[in-house]
Amino acid sequence: MPQPNATQASALARNAGIDFLRGLSIVLVLLNHIGLRLRLTEGVLGAHLPREFLNDLTFNGSEAVYIFFVISGFLITSNALARWGSPGAINLRGFYVRRAARILPCLVMLVGVLSALHLLGVHDFVIHRQGQSLHGAAGSAFGLYLNWYEAHTGYLPANWDVLWSLSIEEVFYLGFPLMCILLRRTWLLAPAMALLALSLPFSLAAIVGNPIWKEKAYLPGMAAIAMGVLGALVAKNLRPKGPKAIWPFYAVGVCGLVGVLGFEDQLSILFRNGTILLLTFSALCMVLAFHWSAVLGSPARLIGFGWLCAYGRLSYEIYLTHMFVVIAMLNIFSAAGASMRWGILWYAPTIAACWVLGWAVAKFLSVPCDKAMRRRLLASKPAAKERVAM
Repeated sequence: MPQPNATQASALARNAGIDFLRGLSIVLVLLNHIGLRLRLTEGVLGAHLPREFLNDLTFNGSEAVYIFFVISGFLITSNALARWGSPGAINLRGFYVRRAARILPCLVMLVGVLSALHLLGVHDFVIHRQGQSLHGAAGSAFGLYLNWYEAHTGYLPANWDVLWSLSIEEVFYLGFPLMCILLRRTWLLAPAMALLALSLPFSLAAIVGNPIWKEKAYLPGMAAIAMGVLGALVAKNLRPKGPKAIWPFYAVGVCGLVGVLGFEDQLSILFRNGTILLLTFSALCMVLAFHWSAVLGSPARLIGFGWLCAYGRLSYEIYLTHMFVVIAMLNIFSAAGASMRWGILWYAPTIAACWVLGWAVAKFLSVPCDKAMRRRLLASKPAAKERVAM
């Protein structure tokens, strides 16, 4: 088996750290969606552990998505800079084809399956709110405005609802390469991304009277992605002198993530809407620490967390499909007449089944389609340009 060269090894090590963060984020999403239906506070743990702790453990889904946004901005920008060298050299066709190859196969599959289930009248999958319809939901999913659609009509069934974050992310990436080409230089792009990243608390504060839109509006989510983009620009142009210079990034990252994920209510008294900005900045510190540690040849050791990295590598597939498993689990739970007291016992099997479904979707759909679309649509590009994985 051929051994990776130094650059490839560095990338693999960096991606292991980032897979850990993505794995943590997707597990938080799973805990949130299971916890909304099987409340830990109503089970056996509720009699022994503080209610606030159990709620913090299970209700960090939105925060996890913001961490995803930061990681996405960093990875996609880093890969674009590695492939084309500078912001102004980004190839529009190449960028958009790669995004489409990664996103569309799973998106088309999901919307197709959900549409069929709705038309068949399958319980839990029927769109029934006033002002909503199948064509409205499908159109908003493909039109990348499902977040806006929900804000105006109410929540869609859970399998549709997960697409709100995709709407924000892909609208950002429609405009991002155009901004890179327009500004061309890092010293122009970086301040623009910094201003967008720092706008997060102000955009959240400006949204009043619509809790769905406050959670799912474009600008706050794009601000989180911009934080990741800014980090990629910093990582390309700066390099710590030694491993000791990286530890402050780990410290800030860990303290910030633990603080927001575990004590958000208390922090919000001090920071108000700035709490999510603290979250995105902390996530970026962790990403930069993983990246620089790998570059300096001392990657973070993630002993015992390989399973979490495995979830991170399949985070997109798991995110889009996990509600099928959660709803099936809930139906089995109800049909079996299981006691809410022992609902905690259903968490681990459900989380494991979500990984299995995500693995199957990746192996038989998203990865083959991704490769086929790139091979067909980027066939004229030099082979050397295709060696950097998205």
